[in-house]
Amino acid sequence: MTLRIGCTADDFTGGTDVAAAFRRAGLRTALVFGAPDDTTTLPADCDAAVVALKSRSTPADEAVADSLTAQRWLRAKGAAQLYFKYCSTFDSTPQGNIGPVTDALMDAAGAAVTLHCPASPPNGRTVYQGHLFVHDQLLSDSPLRHHPLNPMKDSALVRLLSAQTRHPVGLVDWATVRRGVEAVREAITAHRQAGVRHVVADALTDEDLAVLGAATLELPVVAGAAGLAEGLGHAYPATGPAAAEPVPSQGRAAVLAGSCSARTLEQIAQFYAAGLPSLHLDVLAAASGRDVTGEALAWYDAQDAALPVLIYASASPEELSAVQAQLGVTEAAAQVEELLGALASQLVERGVRRLLVAGGETSGAVTTALGVRAVLVGEEADPGVPWTYATTEHGDLALMLKSGNFGAPDLFTRALATPAEEAK
Repeated sequence: MTLRIGCTADDFTGGTDVAAAFRRAGLRTALVFGAPDDTTTLPADCDAAVVALKSRSTPADEAVADSLTAQRWLRAKGAAQLYFKYCSTFDSTPQGNIGPVTDALMDAAGAAVTLHCPASPPNGRTVYQGHLFVHDQLLSDSPLRHHPLNPMKDSALVRLLSAQTRHPVGLVDWATVRRGVEAVREAITAHRQAGVRHVVADALTDEDLAVLGAATLELPVVAGAAGLAEGLGHAYPATGPAAAEPVPSQGRAAVLAGSCSARTLEQIAQFYAAGLPSLHLDVLAAASGRDVTGEALAWYDAQDAALPVLIYASASPEELSAVQAQLGVTEAAAQVEELLGALASQLVERGVRRLLVAGGETSGAVTTALGVRAVLVGEEADPGVPWTYATTEHGDLALMLKSGNFGAPDLFTRALATPAEEAK
């Protein structure tokens, strides 16, 4: 089976999200962590391959270089079309990285025009008249505006993207999308002929995203969140349903959380309310030199092996601001990544075989610490939150990488419950 579509994602949980979308569309999908090289291999018979990078918040030139490396590798594997996956909240700054990376990928592919859509209706993200909504609120009015690295205080996607590229940006509005595939294709062509390179599209439903996917099947580069990727995946001729790996139920279980999103904080609160073992990491103490990792491992060793445990550095916006005021934004993030990456390695060595990780940057730190380069994507616990399967030096590992804003409030407890517990 030949690779049909390649994808670069700007963080690790975003890579997991889009890989799950391709799998839902019937494509057997592999997920690769970090910029690949000649030694990176794919599982056999993959229709789609996703390369998950840490390019959302790195300097733009680094993000471009890593994305181009991934694009070359995917094209060498046979991918004729490239999908650039970014967050459904369009996390970025006026300097990028969405605009610079998209432009670089288009230049390398010889693409004259591309379409953008960050809509993800199952997760409450929609686009109307070029404005990004979270449920019934503009992004700029929602709790998701408080991203710790890229606060989003504007919801106008054409304006946001125009600040990141020297090329014109246009819009395909919802009325056009509702007229169907040909109407969207004609609108994209008209924009291209007018010199517009980036076209933002409205989408309110999964049906709208299916229309956009079918309309962009021939574009060399397409960009957006996982919803558009699924629509694009469905547009490819079917080769049969993707085989789903069984949901894991064996082995010690743990959650590592670094995300400070409102949804992750809800999930932490629900886990604690269920009476399950929870430990909050003191980031400031770790920065001062205290052995917070050793203390956390001693706490873990004292817990009931039959219960899942939660170790988290997540904090409320006020608590996060206080930590960042003392350490700085970059150093605070680095401390969290270092702590949770080290803990992941030690927990797997101690026998954890089911590991749920909350947060994009945290997921990058964890997979890097574990030496995990590629996984096969399995069943979803919630939309955009699948189990994946990898082999480590300590044995097989079921790994769930959760975007901070994704998953139901009870995800942590539900995903790690055994069949016997679920039956109660």
